[in-house]
Amino acid sequence: MGTVKPAYIKNVAMELLKKYPDVFTGSFEENKKLVQELTNIKSKTVRNRVAGYITRKVNRGMVNV
Repeated sequence: MGTVKPAYIKNVAMELLKKYPDVFTGSFEENKKLVQELTNIKSKTVRNRVAGYITRKVNRGMVNV
């Protein structure tokens, strides 16, 4: 099993999904680039975790915006 994501990762990801509902895809690589363009996150680790969480939500169809 994976680890529990911190609240700040989920908050940033859900805010991005609300603002840009049809921009994100099921591709982690594309989402990683989009997160970098749309936010001012400087940490590569945080950026990747946000992009991964968004990718997971999109792939599972759990985006209810």
